[in-house]
Amino acid sequence: MKTGLERLLNEKQLQDKIEGNIAILCHSPSVTENYEIAPSALKRIFGKRLVKIFGPQHGFVTDVQDNMVETRDFVHPYFKMPVHSLYSHDRKPSPEMLKNIDTVLIDLQDVGTRIYTYIYTMTYMMEACAEQGIKVVILDRPNPINGIDVEGNVLDMNFKSFVGRHPLPVRHGLTLAEVALWAEKFCGIKSHLEIIPMTGWERSMSYEDTKLPWVLPSPNLPVIDGCYTFPGTVLFEGTNISEGRGTTRALEIVGHPKIEPYSMAPELMAKAQKEGLQGFILRPTNFLPTFQKHAGISCGGFQIHVTDRKVFRPWALGQFLCREFYHRLGSDFAWKKPPYEYEENLLPIDIINGTDQIRKWVEANGSIEELNALEQNRDFENFLSQRKEISK
Repeated sequence: MKTGLERLLNEKQLQDKIEGNIAILCHSPSVTENYEIAPSALKRIFGKRLVKIFGPQHGFVTDVQDNMVETRDFVHPYFKMPVHSLYSHDRKPSPEMLKNIDTVLIDLQDVGTRIYTYIYTMTYMMEACAEQGIKVVILDRPNPINGIDVEGNVLDMNFKSFVGRHPLPVRHGLTLAEVALWAEKFCGIKSHLEIIPMTGWERSMSYEDTKLPWVLPSPNLPVIDGCYTFPGTVLFEGTNISEGRGTTRALEIVGHPKIEPYSMAPELMAKAQKEGLQGFILRPTNFLPTFQKHAGISCGGFQIHVTDRKVFRPWALGQFLCREFYHRLGSDFAWKKPPYEYEENLLPIDIINGTDQIRKWVEANGSIEELNALEQNRDFENFLSQRKEISK
């Protein structure tokens, strides 16, 4: 199993194709199989030709915790080169940022979910480079939650934002490079694009199967387990339900100060199983967030333990739990108000969901059959057809 970065470092014919001055869009998990960060390894190959670093949301060093907490531009004290933030005053690189650059390498660890912003930082970079005549080379990495399973409604473009820029389902089953190719073909994203694909990766692989080192791609996804629950738990960013930020297992834990978990857990498990949701256990727990929602207040809730990844449907479980919390908590439940991810008017839950129909389904106490219909519509079928053309 070799990533695109590993191949570039070890294959001379690939190195010969990298022209002129080089910039790299990367972050902490952009590492070799020996945990060396990409700029350090590439500096040995390309020397002074590597002149600039770009960082996505959470920063080049992946230390910024929350949404809409911007990172600054700076000169890196070790690499002695400028680091430009693409989660600050700019999310699309300016011509000035790209000045004197001939090739941009992109090496980002995505988590396979539409709401995760790295794929949009990538497509903005593709567009900006095309406008300046700069070549983009993507060093591909695995989708950590496999390259087969697709789940969740396709984004309604009336609800587009920086957590939903292109009409993807919530769990898309593509690698970073495949998203780039899909965006070129089906979203009209212009670019001078080349791919350095992985070798040895199979679509059925979870990240552990690759034997590659895992470095957290954002501060609240320290382990692979969180990537599997993330497509469902991320929606709670649009509510006053804690998604576990401020704990050591964020995005695996959900809860609220008014939840009594031990009485609720068996009821939820029985109802979930009746509605066909399986492959998980809701373990009742109490937790004390150290920051963000309900900081310093004990919350009752559940840790989602995935027992069978092959049948687990994180998006459907997240919507199920949201519906149950909404009706069980009554006035203690609330939808988060704007702004969220630079959107000032639309409700955060609607831009996370990519539609207002799912919020209305929650409020109406809709059935699982109605949820399935909101998910698997014509747009979903169209995406599956498009995906076949890209993920051969």
